[in-house]
Amino acid sequence: MSSLPVARLSADTASSAPSAPPARRHRGARLRSWHDAALRRFLLSWPFPLAVLLLWYLAAAWEWLPPQILPPPAMVAATFADLVRSGELPDNLWISLWRVLAGFMAGASGGLALGVLMGLSPRARDYLYPSFRMVAQVPSIGWLPLLMMLVGIGEALKIILIAKAAFVPVALNTYQGLRNVPTRFIDVARVYRFTRWQLLARVVLPAALPQVWNGIRYGLTHAWLALVAVELLASSEGLGFMIVYGRQLYQLDVVLAAVVVVGAVGYVLDKLLALVEQRLLRWRQDTH
Repeated sequence: MSSLPVARLSADTASSAPSAPPARRHRGARLRSWHDAALRRFLLSWPFPLAVLLLWYLAAAWEWLPPQILPPPAMVAATFADLVRSGELPDNLWISLWRVLAGFMAGASGGLALGVLMGLSPRARDYLYPSFRMVAQVPSIGWLPLLMMLVGIGEALKIILIAKAAFVPVALNTYQGLRNVPTRFIDVARVYRFTRWQLLARVVLPAALPQVWNGIRYGLTHAWLALVAVELLASSEGLGFMIVYGRQLYQLDVVLAAVVVVGAVGYVLDKLLALVEQRLLRWRQDTH
């Protein structure tokens, strides 16, 4: 008889044991959902490149095109390995990365400064925005003849053109991000009597950060594209020069190896910025 209350007490204690907090369960479910979506995107991204690789292999094996025009994948892979072992590919890759980093940093810094100035000052916007839009319509390569006469064909030419390519998307997205801050955010800040600096640091800049970061990602993409174009036209080093050099010698295996590296490096750079974005903008995920 005395064991019945003890058993009942044990059952009540077990039933009243604390479960996982709702926030933790929600966060775990959201993390699993994110991993499932990422895995699904990863699996869906492979069929098309594998199909292209298979088509390339068949076209080379059945000689739909002469090997001088379309070398087989095995030949390109062997050329890639030779270029890596000789140091030619790493040296040219490092030169291209240095150029794009220097140009991107200069262009992104100027674009952020101009975008903030136009976004926060109506007078500066009225003075500068029409001229900025006009300059933005001219592609970077369009400035090549003028800059060649002003600065020559050295490193300064390449850095300036890459900086211009990064400058436009960073400035435009920064300006649009500041302009699109919801007015209700500013009204709430004024109710709490934020100072101008507090309004800028705690409300305006965090609200505009997603679009500003998109501009930085686009700026890096445009800088990388401009780098390859500049090296194709006016360079004796870099990945773009390897493409031109291989074409002039009719070494299409070198051309394809360099093209694959250009695409892979551009993809990796964009993914790195995407990872940084996930960390910087984690507060956006927590609000959903």
